[in-house]
Amino acid sequence: MTIDQRLARLRSRRKGSDRYRRVSFDQQMAILSKQLTAESYEGRQRGKPHTQYALGAMAEVDADYTRISVETAERVGNQLARRLPDSGIPVEFRLQGSVPLNVHIRGISDVDLLVIATRSLFYAAAGVRAQRGEYTAAAVSPLALLSSLRRESEQALQAAYAAVDVDVDAPKAIKLAGGSLARPVDVVPSVWWDTLEYQRTGSEVERGVSIYDKAEHRSIENLPFLHIAKVAELDAQVSGGLRKAIRLCKNLKADLEEEGSSVALSSYDIAGLLCHSDLATLRSGCIWELAVLAEAQRHFDWCYAHPHEAQRLVTPDGSRRILDTPERVAGVLTLSVELDRLTKHVAREQSSLLALQDSPALTTAREVLTRSVVL
Repeated sequence: MTIDQRLARLRSRRKGSDRYRRVSFDQQMAILSKQLTAESYEGRQRGKPHTQYALGAMAEVDADYTRISVETAERVGNQLARRLPDSGIPVEFRLQGSVPLNVHIRGISDVDLLVIATRSLFYAAAGVRAQRGEYTAAAVSPLALLSSLRRESEQALQAAYAAVDVDVDAPKAIKLAGGSLARPVDVVPSVWWDTLEYQRTGSEVERGVSIYDKAEHRSIENLPFLHIAKVAELDAQVSGGLRKAIRLCKNLKADLEEEGSSVALSSYDIAGLLCHSDLATLRSGCIWELAVLAEAQRHFDWCYAHPHEAQRLVTPDGSRRILDTPERVAGVLTLSVELDRLTKHVAREQSSLLALQDSPALTTAREVLTRSVVL
C-alpha cells in the first residue's frame, strides 16, 4: 500500500468520511461539508508524505468531533436516566475508553457509556470499609442486577430510538448507530466494584466497575478510571508526547488491519506498552515532534528483542501483564516492523544524506528524527 493511500485513509478516519453512514443525516451533511477543509498537518512538510503522515497520525482529532461524541453519549444517558428508574433500577453514568482519554483516532468514534446500576455492587471483602461493616447485603445480588440492567436497557433503548440501529447481540455492550444519533454509542451495563484502594482513599479514580457479559452471564472487573488517570498523569509529564505516541501506533494498526494484517493489540494494550517507554525522549517531542516516532519505534523494537522483560510489563492500572497471550506478543512484532519502516522513510525525508540510502540503520534514523525541526 502506498503512502498516498495511507494519507487518504488517515484523512478519511480523522474527518469521519470512513463511517459517515453510521450517524444522523444532518451529521452526514456536516461531515461531508468538511471534507474540503484541510487540517493543519496537511499544510506542513509538503513533498514529504511519510513525515506528513506521522504528524497527522500523532495529532488529536478535531475538538468539535470529540465534543459531539461526548454530547451524544450524554443524550443516550439522559434517555436511560428517565426510563430505567421506572423499572426500579436507578443508575449513574460515566465515560470510559479512548474518547475521554483523548487518544481516539477517528472523527466518528464509538463512545463507551457506562450505565452503572446503584442498587447493588461488588466490593473487596478485605477492604477497610468492608472490615468496618459498612456494606450491607442488597436485596438483589450484583450479578442479578446486571442481568436485569442489560435486559431493561435493551428495551429502553429500543423504545427510545426506533429509527436507530440498536444491536443487542454483542455480549458486553448495546451498540447504537445511525438514525437520529450524531455518533455511535456503546452502552455498557455495569455496577460499581469497590476495590481495596477505593475503600482506603475514597477516590473515584481507584473505584472499579464490573461490566456484564451477556453471553456467559458473568461479570468482568475493570479499572477504567485508574487507566485514564495514570495515562493522563504520564502524558502531562511529557507535554503531550505519550498521547501522540498512542495515536500514532493506533493509526498504524488501523492501516495494517485495513491492508489485511492482524494486530492483536487493543488501544488499552498500546497505551500500556507506551507508558513504559522513555519519557525523556517523549518529552522532547514538544520541540522535536518526530522524536515521538523515534521513541515509539525504539520501544516496540526493544519489546520484540527482549521478550522476557517485555512480557513482565504491567498495565497502568496494575490489573494484568500487557503481553499475556501469544497473539499480543505477535502483535508487537507486526507493529514494530511497521514502525521501523515509517521511521526509515521519515528519516530519509529529513536528511539529504540518508535520502541516498535505501535502508538506513535504525539507530541513525532515530538520531535524525530526534534533532529534526519540522515546520
